[in-house]
Amino acid sequence: MKVNDIHHLNEIPNRYHFIEIIEQIAAKEKYFSLMLLDVMRFSDVSSAFGHKAGDDLLLKIVNHINCIFSNSVAVGRISGDIFGVVFVHAVTASSLRSEHARLYNHFKTPLIVNKTAFIADFNVGVAIRKNPDSNINTIISLAETALKKSKSNRHENFTLLNDDTNEASGRGLTLKADLTRALENDELELYFQPKVDLNTYEIIGGECLLRWNHPLDGVVFPGTLLKAAESYNMMNELGYWTLEHSLKSIAAMNAAGYFVPISVNLSPTQLYDPQLVTTLKRLLNKYDVQTHLLEIELTEDVALSNSLLVKRQLADIKNLGIAISMDDFGKGYSNLSFIRDLELSAIKIDKTFVLELNNSPVNSAIVQATKTICDAKGCETYAEGIETVEQLAMLQAMGINKGQGFLFSQAVPITEYIEQLHIGNFNHIVNPQARITK
Repeated sequence: MKVNDIHHLNEIPNRYHFIEIIEQIAAKEKYFSLMLLDVMRFSDVSSAFGHKAGDDLLLKIVNHINCIFSNSVAVGRISGDIFGVVFVHAVTASSLRSEHARLYNHFKTPLIVNKTAFIADFNVGVAIRKNPDSNINTIISLAETALKKSKSNRHENFTLLNDDTNEASGRGLTLKADLTRALENDELELYFQPKVDLNTYEIIGGECLLRWNHPLDGVVFPGTLLKAAESYNMMNELGYWTLEHSLKSIAAMNAAGYFVPISVNLSPTQLYDPQLVTTLKRLLNKYDVQTHLLEIELTEDVALSNSLLVKRQLADIKNLGIAISMDDFGKGYSNLSFIRDLELSAIKIDKTFVLELNNSPVNSAIVQATKTICDAKGCETYAEGIETVEQLAMLQAMGINKGQGFLFSQAVPITEYIEQLHIGNFNHIVNPQARITK
């Protein structure tokens, strides 16, 4: 492909289309590599000269990439200033370092934008599929991990990983074995924390949380488990285990006569999986669960992703009738224009603001500002991490009507959660004189 063959950025395959192309390549080729190129300091150009100049620069860059890597199989645009290149001939560390050297040397020549010279430089992350059985999600996740490593490395902006990379210590390998065994032997379990109406103290839903019944360590909170899953690219497998068992649990609650919505967290890896919506439909049908009884919770950084694929996935999930809420709001770095445009059923205020309500007027202001945003959007405001009656009273005074926290209940196994549903409310905790009547 010659320089200037591409005339508009929308001619470049976007992330969703590019993943489909990678799937087609993976079906034909046993071995291939994926290189992700992040344009460094791109925001400087957009800030200085405007979005049109930024687009012109990206167009120049992608045409040069096509020229440099004319022997590549596919080029796509992963996000705003990140491009992907797939090779089938370059599947060794030395050959890919050679390709990187070609890229580096080519862009020593400045590009001219608005009569200003700009030297393009890149953070580069590469993943090689050496195992023909590795699926494309593994390879994409590896490439993204490699790119993150490059961004955080002050000395080298090129990182290469492959699907048999062993970067971990002996403990890491043990964790991988533990995780594999946990999935196979049903050592994982879902616990449920009630969501409560803060005016009536009735249970109005629940959030499912993962626990690990480790044969040696007992009940383990998921931090260690998630680190192992992230390190070994098993987040998709773990995420779908959680999703299926949450729907299985909802079916069990329905059979017991209780129909309250249950929320489950989706991992970023799942949101980039083209099979997510299809899998959701299949599991909903398998367990005969009504869509309004399932709610998807997303962390702030995922919910506010500018990825076209993520936006499409969220729109498709919404169209199924599944509610979408934003978890841990305020913990990350919110782009308010994205919040404005994103359809949400609820925003959950991160517990760090709730826990310090008594001590900081700033935290109170953040909680009130969040409620104002939710009211304007027509979505619910939830408070997480309610631990004291004083915090509850302050939230009630601010008009926060829904929440969860240890004041009411920690996360409990499904049998205990169904018992809580049978009681129906937490009056006996907030008001010790109240009697359990059910």
